[in-house]
Amino acid sequence: MKLFSRFMALSLALTALFSIPTDAQSFSASGPIRSIEDQVRKNILMLPRYEVFDAIGFQVDGDTVTLTGKVRNAVNRKDAERSIKKIAGVGRVVNEIEVLPLGGFDESIRVRLYQTLAQSGGLSRYLWTTNPSVRLIVDRGHVTLVGFVSGRGDYNTMNVLAHGVSGVFSVTNDLVVDKDRLR
Repeated sequence: MKLFSRFMALSLALTALFSIPTDAQSFSASGPIRSIEDQVRKNILMLPRYEVFDAIGFQVDGDTVTLTGKVRNAVNRKDAERSIKKIAGVGRVVNEIEVLPLGGFDESIRVRLYQTLAQSGGLSRYLWTTNPSVRLIVDRGHVTLVGFVSGRGDYNTMNVLAHGVSGVFSVTNDLVVDKDRLR
């Protein structure tokens, strides 16, 4: 009899579980837009060639997603758009991602910039190959630091070190200190 009552309880629980709507948008605190934003963010981070030298941003307006940013590899531009088009609820994708120009000059700056930052104190933790929190954009000798760091000291150190890399014409520091990011 105990076995039968356990079986019935399990059956009722499974029936209740499968009768809950599986539409992820219905569980979102801010509605469908928030769910689309989460899926877009996830799809961008899951791009196989998305690395520390690429920065893709986005904006959701109804069922339209606008992609922005700069990438070193043209494949990332196409893959991002293709990936976002597959998301349920996305009707249109406007792809404004810029492909950075090819060239040895920028590539040598990327290598020196990465090495300089990675070899300085604890800054390497921001440059991990999988989903780095800091992105290094080099465009015709101009560097933009994008992402977030945990403290003002790391923010300042990255800025000073980037300015000191040979061949860099200018540095735009768009880093956000983690505690300020939540405001």
